[in-house]
Amino acid sequence: MNAQLNTASSEPTTPTLDILKTLIGFNTISRESNLGLIEWVRDYLERHGATTRLTYDAERRKANLFATIAGAATTPFGTVFSGHTDVVPVKGQNWDSDPFEARVADGKLFGRGACDMKGFIAVCLARLPAIDQNRLHTPLHFSFSYDEEVGCLGVRELLADLAQHQIKPTGVIIGEPTSMQAVIAHKGKRSYRCSVHGHAAHSSCPHLGINSIDYAAMMQLKIREIAQRVRQSEAQDYDFDVPYSSICTTLSNGGNAPNIIPDKAEFVFEHRFLPGVDPQQVFNEVKAFAESEIEPQMSIDGARGRIEFETLTAYPGMSTPANDPLVASALRILGNERAKKVGFGTEGGLFGEAGMPAVICGPGDIAHAHKPNEFVTLEQLARCESFFDNFVAQSNLQSA
Repeated sequence: MNAQLNTASSEPTTPTLDILKTLIGFNTISRESNLGLIEWVRDYLERHGATTRLTYDAERRKANLFATIAGAATTPFGTVFSGHTDVVPVKGQNWDSDPFEARVADGKLFGRGACDMKGFIAVCLARLPAIDQNRLHTPLHFSFSYDEEVGCLGVRELLADLAQHQIKPTGVIIGEPTSMQAVIAHKGKRSYRCSVHGHAAHSSCPHLGINSIDYAAMMQLKIREIAQRVRQSEAQDYDFDVPYSSICTTLSNGGNAPNIIPDKAEFVFEHRFLPGVDPQQVFNEVKAFAESEIEPQMSIDGARGRIEFETLTAYPGMSTPANDPLVASALRILGNERAKKVGFGTEGGLFGEAGMPAVICGPGDIAHAHKPNEFVTLEQLARCESFFDNFVAQSNLQSA
C-alpha cells in the first residue's frame, strides 16, 4: 500500500511560524546556555504525550533532549528527527533587525537560526498535534542537541546515553538546510592548532633567537605541499562540489613587536576528508615532519624550541548507502530520483557510527546560514511540513 502524499502549500501553518519565532527568541549562541530553549521544548513535547530524557554537559549549563512519542507503536525502533539548538555568533555582523527577534518580510522569515536550524525544529513541534497517536504504529523520536556548531560535541553525550539504555532507532532525519533535498553523504573534518615555541631576542641580533614565525611558515608550506599531493593522488568523488579531501591553513598569528624575534607563533589548519578516508595519516605526516625536520633546527646555545599540536575539531564523514530503506522513503516522498552529497558537516556521521543511518533533509539553503540577515523562505517551511506529515504517514502505513 502506498502513502497518499500531501502537496505542500506556499506558506507554512501559523503554529510553525509561532514556534519558530519563539525558538529564535532564545539566544543559543554556542557559548551561551541552551537550557531555556530545551526546557521549553521539553515541556511542549510532554504536553503532547512524549517521554523525554536530558543529557547535560559537565557544567550542566547545556543539555540535549531526546524524546519519544510511542502512541500505539508495536515496534521499539522508529525514526529520529534530529536538529541542533545552538547557533553561530552575530558579533561583527551588520543585521537590519534584531537577530533574536524573528521578522517576516517578502516571503522570508529572518533571524539567527531561522535557516540553521530552528526552522526544522519548529516544523517538527508544530506538526505533532495533527498526528493521531492511536494510529501510530512506529514510534517518533526527536533529538535536539547542543554545541553542534563547535564540533558536534553535545550529541556524543546523547548517543552514549542511548547506547547505555539500549535505545536504537532504525534511522535519522537530520534537518540541516538542504533546500529540502535528500543528502546521504558529507565529508568529515579535523582541525588542529599548531603552536610553535621559539626563543625571543632583539631583532638586530636574529642569530640569538629562535624565530617561531619562520618555523611556523615552514610547517604551513609543508601542509600546503601535502594538500596538493592529496588532491592529485587521492581517489575523487565528483558527487561532491569539491571532489577531493581538502587541507588548508585557516588562521595564523605570532610575534609581539616589530623589533623582537618572536618566541611564539601559532596557526590552525583543517582537513576535510571524503568518507572512507583515514585522516590520521595526514596528521601523522605533519607531526613527523615537525619532529624530524623542523624541531632539530630550533636550537641555539642554551635554548631549544618545540612544536605542539592540539585537536580542535573531530567528527567523521557520513555515507549512507543509497539503497537504505530510509533513503528510499525520503526520495519517494520528495519526488527526487537521486540523493546528493555535501561538503559541510553534520551529526550524521556520529549517528551512523552508532548504527543509525542518516538522511540530511531540511528547509533553507546552507548559503544563507551563518550570515547577517539569515533567513528561511516560507515556501521551504511549508515543504518541510509536507515532508514531515508524509514521512510519518508512510512509515505507519508500511508498519501496519
